[in-house]
Amino acid sequence: MFLKNAWYVAAWDHEITRSLTPCRLLDEPVVLYRSTAGQVVALEDACPHRKLPLSMGRLKGDEVECGYHGLTFDAAGTCTRVPGAERIPHRACVKSYPAVERYGLVWLWMGDPALADPAKIIEVAHWDNPAWGVNRGDSMHVACNYLYVTDNLLDPSHVAWVHQGSFGGAGTDEVALQTDVHEKGVTVSRWLMDTPPAPFYAPYLTFSGNCDRKQHYEVHWPSHAIIRAIFTPAGTGGEGRALHADAFIMDSYNFMTPVSATETRYYWFQMRNFAPGDEDVSARFAASVRAAFDEDRQVLEAVQRGMDAMQNPNLDLAIDLGPLRFRTRLARMIEAEEAAAAP
Repeated sequence: MFLKNAWYVAAWDHEITRSLTPCRLLDEPVVLYRSTAGQVVALEDACPHRKLPLSMGRLKGDEVECGYHGLTFDAAGTCTRVPGAERIPHRACVKSYPAVERYGLVWLWMGDPALADPAKIIEVAHWDNPAWGVNRGDSMHVACNYLYVTDNLLDPSHVAWVHQGSFGGAGTDEVALQTDVHEKGVTVSRWLMDTPPAPFYAPYLTFSGNCDRKQHYEVHWPSHAIIRAIFTPAGTGGEGRALHADAFIMDSYNFMTPVSATETRYYWFQMRNFAPGDEDVSARFAASVRAAFDEDRQVLEAVQRGMDAMQNPNLDLAIDLGPLRFRTRLARMIEAEEAAAAP
């Protein structure tokens, strides 16, 4: 169900302090905290004795003391103390997860620690470019399988019905989609020519009248998405053409972390090619984006309930090509990973 050898977002960096913070990733309980040097530590959140969550214990220096019988574990998951025991049992240890801080997020590697290469974390274009603004991110819990969210993020067509007052608008319901499977994932895109700008974006455009609009929906395995919105004056857009000087660009970075088979933690932030450092613009974007993503949440949670209760097979359409190709390749990756790990 889950690809283990991958980086997943566990939290915003400001959420992890000197307190023990429990979370769940890929159906595994994890406890996070910062060492005295400020490094993020991630351990299995279950004492090997009676499986009490270590997050219910105490942080002592850089070590965690279980709140039941005092077994103590260092940042590597090694047991350093068993009160009343002559020796520490060799099984008295907990899993430790590699952790990296990047883009204001805490990333955990859930598979083989020897394969945990930080270079494999998705690259965010323009992160350090002073000409680009950043819409500081947010997160939400979505009560559905993470693959329903990746389906949604490979489906530009849904905006015409789910986001009529925000991302949607006239001309977003009929144009054919272009699907591309590549090394990192799947991209579904299209240009919408000579259409009114969508309500969400219209206030920020520096040109008037109709626009040419690019919808670029790209999802990397296992569950990270780049949604690029381009708006340029009508007659100036199209594949292979240089962008107009007044073109609006917003890249939305979306990170889906599976919590369980029916729960997802969804993190996001946006990069924009205008108004760098303008906190008012960032605040307005943040509120509008969360409202739009909440529209997605309501639909996806209902999809999960509908799929769980279905009595007849669901129907796939031509617009589902991107999501289906993404799922097929990911399933092969998971199968290959499990085969390689088998004894």
